[in-house]
Amino acid sequence: MGRPFVYLTSLVLVSSHNNSIIQKFHIQFPFLIINQMFSQPNSTDSSPSPPPETAQINVAAGEPPDENRNPTSSHDPSQTHLQIPITWPSDGVLTLDWVTTLMSIFDWSSRNLRPSELPTVLPVEVFDALVLTASKILHKEPNCVVIEPDKGEEVGSSVVVVGDVHGQLHDVLFLLKDSGLPCENRFFVFNGDYVDRGAWGLETFLLLLAWKVFMPHRVFLLRGNHESKYCTSVYGFEKEVLAKYGDNYRGKHVYRKCLGCFEGLPLASIIAGRVYTAHGGVFRNIPATPSKRAKGKKNRKVVLSAESVPLSLGSLEELSKARRTVLNPPWEGPNLIPGDVLWSDPSMKPGLSPNKERGIGLLWGPDCTEDFLKKFSLKLIIRSHEGPDAREKRPGLGGMDEGYTIDHVVPSGKLITVFSAPDYPQFQATEDRYKNKGAYIVLKSPNFDTPIFHSFEATIPRPKVNPYYDFEDVIDSDEELDLTKMAEPS
Repeated sequence: MGRPFVYLTSLVLVSSHNNSIIQKFHIQFPFLIINQMFSQPNSTDSSPSPPPETAQINVAAGEPPDENRNPTSSHDPSQTHLQIPITWPSDGVLTLDWVTTLMSIFDWSSRNLRPSELPTVLPVEVFDALVLTASKILHKEPNCVVIEPDKGEEVGSSVVVVGDVHGQLHDVLFLLKDSGLPCENRFFVFNGDYVDRGAWGLETFLLLLAWKVFMPHRVFLLRGNHESKYCTSVYGFEKEVLAKYGDNYRGKHVYRKCLGCFEGLPLASIIAGRVYTAHGGVFRNIPATPSKRAKGKKNRKVVLSAESVPLSLGSLEELSKARRTVLNPPWEGPNLIPGDVLWSDPSMKPGLSPNKERGIGLLWGPDCTEDFLKKFSLKLIIRSHEGPDAREKRPGLGGMDEGYTIDHVVPSGKLITVFSAPDYPQFQATEDRYKNKGAYIVLKSPNFDTPIFHSFEATIPRPKVNPYYDFEDVIDSDEELDLTKMAEPS
């Protein structure tokens, strides 16, 4: 059976005045990439023609559905009709049609509309409904989500682990097509950093939220260090949102809702009891000692200053109790675990030490990887957080040319870094580009602990847009954090 990718068979443009058909197209694509019908690819025209007020899309399946790839056996995409702007379902229930059409519409709008015209495609009330629904799901999940795919070989379950995507929408669309869409037997774990640097962070994040709402027990979105107020104010996401929804109440409302959703993202996952995934990596133990009180009063626990005790690895129980609902993970005080999970990096030097280059998080060596794997009966740690620019400055660790590296090989297993944004960062001059591939990892039944690496090139042509941040000054400035701004009250 073939892949159940959605194919566009006809696009009907309808006049908003008398409902007469203006033009009808018959094409077939794996996704709705219809830019050639309206404008030339990579067009830099500053005033492209706006879309027709109503566009009716008839979507049909290209092949019979494959039970192993379709989330629901009752899905019948051949009868799907969707108008632009997209509307929220009256019953509040998302379908495969709705999500795949959202993918298609975002692709088309990114190539044919000005950023400020995104609300004509996705009205703010639809944004509100999607983010509210997703936030309710995310906030109910634990800090470390436990994913238990069916281990029977005959079922053929798999888990796709995705690294940083940084607003590179078109590469995310390709990745979803290449790996196969989420379904009952195909789980997805996204390791964070959905926004910033790339020009389509908002569309990318909203698309993944739509998949989360549609398949909440098959799609898992973890938090990255860029899902914070500080990073989004420096690396472009805040400006991107205001450019698309307006530097006014509406745009600021959209940005605030995204920040609130970021706070609900879980920090880590355990897959099949064998694999730990998180954006940055491991985390420290936060020791607590009883403090003697006046006679007749109960003792209370006091968390010691992080600087006053030796560093040691934390436990999954400690991770489960950490407070993740913060706009900026703290780099000091009692709540250090979220910052460690999101900001830490591996090293070839043994032991745990403060991550002085970043100013937050830890550096950990192969001995710590071994201790963590052995203590929790794991085989793999899969983390992200480092692209080709960061790895260029990390002696002893592999580069990110293929989108992944195996950083530590120890008796109990391996530590792997996966990065899913190819040709990153997108705004560099051609001669300065790293030309790296992106990658994703597939873990298959029955054990889910033997990684299968899939590297891929950047999708071209990539629409030409202006950056939303000063990429020449902050191209790799995770290492130049202004901690005073991170400490500002939200």
